[in-house]
Amino acid sequence: MSVPLSQQKETNAASVSEVKWLSYPFFKRNGQLIAALGSGLLLVLAWLLSRVGQESVSVLLYLTAYLIGGYVQGKEGLMQLFKERKVTVNLLMVLAALGAALIGHWAEGAILIFIFALSGALETYAVNKSHKEITALMTLQPEEATLVDGDALRKVHVEQLQIGQHILVKPGERIPVDGQIVKGQTTIDESILTGESIPVEKGSGDEVFTGTMNGPGTLVVCVQKEAHDTVFQKIVKLVQDAQNKKSSGQQFIERFETIYVKVVLAVVLLMMFLPHYLFGWSWTETIYRAIVLLVVASPCAIVASISPAMLSAISNSARRGVLLKSGVHLETLANLQAICLDKTGTITQGEPVVTDVYVCDGMDIEQFLRTVGSVEQVSSHPLADAITRYVKDKGISLFQPEYVENVPGHGVKAQIEGHEWKIGKLDFVGKDKGYAFQNGIAHKLEQERKTVVYVACGEEVIGVIALKDTVREEAKHAVARFKKLGIEPVLITGDTYDTAQKIAQEVGIRHFYAQCLPEDKVRHIHRLRGTEGKQVAMVGDGINDAPALAAASVGITMGAGSDVAIETGDIVLVKNNLLQLAHTVELARRMNRIIKQNIVFSVSVIILLVLANAFQVLTLPYGVIGHEGSTLLVILNGLRLLKGTGSQGRD
Repeated sequence: MSVPLSQQKETNAASVSEVKWLSYPFFKRNGQLIAALGSGLLLVLAWLLSRVGQESVSVLLYLTAYLIGGYVQGKEGLMQLFKERKVTVNLLMVLAALGAALIGHWAEGAILIFIFALSGALETYAVNKSHKEITALMTLQPEEATLVDGDALRKVHVEQLQIGQHILVKPGERIPVDGQIVKGQTTIDESILTGESIPVEKGSGDEVFTGTMNGPGTLVVCVQKEAHDTVFQKIVKLVQDAQNKKSSGQQFIERFETIYVKVVLAVVLLMMFLPHYLFGWSWTETIYRAIVLLVVASPCAIVASISPAMLSAISNSARRGVLLKSGVHLETLANLQAICLDKTGTITQGEPVVTDVYVCDGMDIEQFLRTVGSVEQVSSHPLADAITRYVKDKGISLFQPEYVENVPGHGVKAQIEGHEWKIGKLDFVGKDKGYAFQNGIAHKLEQERKTVVYVACGEEVIGVIALKDTVREEAKHAVARFKKLGIEPVLITGDTYDTAQKIAQEVGIRHFYAQCLPEDKVRHIHRLRGTEGKQVAMVGDGINDAPALAAASVGITMGAGSDVAIETGDIVLVKNNLLQLAHTVELARRMNRIIKQNIVFSVSVIILLVLANAFQVLTLPYGVIGHEGSTLLVILNGLRLLKGTGSQGRD
């Protein structure tokens, strides 16, 4: 995904401003809340003074409360009116407060301003809370790097680093930019990207990522990406975009607000005259009821029904390693009916591991593994890497063989102490001897869908090593959670029917499709979406699953620090944890329930208050408290999504 330079600069500027905001003193970060509380304090003082006959001072304090509490919303309402030609609830509330003051109800107008300002401060809190994850993340990115300039070292800003330059990273420092180690050995804490708490061993040729923490070793790193194009920055931008993009529900509410406010203003204007002539109300009563209507008919609570809830849900998911590119995808997840899962890297780890080792009678297994590991360490084949890793994990030291040769498509052979060793496929060591080894143990291992590597010394097969791509520990639990949520899990893989069937049975999936090419995966998803009319998610690795990800209702990629995954999916599982996806589905459904509650509650309160006003049984103070109180309750209800999992609590 190519990002224009101007957009990159805007993103960086936004990120910097968010970090600066985090460092502001309390009163500056919470100015709106302090202003609201200040207006409330002035309101109480003014009311007390009015009770002891100090009317003029009381009115002055009420007026000050108006100015302090209503400044932000009043300014915003006027700017929206004159610059955007848009009438909003901000303007409606200011007019209602001024109307109350004009008919002598200073206290009621001040109460309206106070509660409206307080609800605005809570909405701002919700926005700032949703930004907290991103601002905290941004503080982990170093601003400076140590540039290796010939024989000299000098500090430079990370934005000045260019691809191909070398930087020095000392023990305990954070990696300032994405790059490749050219010198040094260390362990890297990558938990901010992958969620894995165990540091990863890194050496020459390995990639390192911005913001991750270097361990005990000193590294020289070749810069591979400029500061604005790192995996870290892409995650930052992804979260920012999710916070800024509006869901279809939010867009509808905003359109509704503009139309509704105009209708309310028109009805209030009619209310100022018609009841006097039609029902014989006094002018005082008519104007009073019009002002009450202006207050209680305002859609403040309706407007606040979606945004705080959605921002809270996005923040909650980001904290758990599930990054959404838009709140729209939360709406899709809430209505999900089927989820298609790729096998390799999604259900399974995507890396083979050694499961069984068999050696001939009289062979020392440790010496066998030492020799095999020493030969395999020179090969770049994934199976060789897995075997070498297995041997090293057992603490067995390796040596350098006299001669090693890769035989493409077959395996590797080596010369050790005058003997020729062969490690590889069955044909490479001899079919008859391979099948005969240990009474046909290799055939049994193959029936268990394991990959068998044969080891021969001279003309005899002396051992076999079995490897398997293991199922992720959380996959079975995640599948069970999806089923409990009424979502049908489907396995789609390019592997053979037998392998697909075994994996599906192991994790509890009933429906699976095997031997699928990319176009086959797309066809199956289209069938689920079209013929069966289901909302379908596709979970894959973000590379060869790209067509299927695009075809699904929502595409979900396993992240683990991959910028390809971040660019490809609508949702990124940074921690590669399917259980967290199940949590996000639960959270999305809970969000939908809360939004529906908010809207039904808000509309019901407005209808009740409007009817009470029409029958002349509602006073302005109770109208203000009822209307603004409902707005506060709606916002607080949405903020509940900041805490807990999707399945906790009752909504």
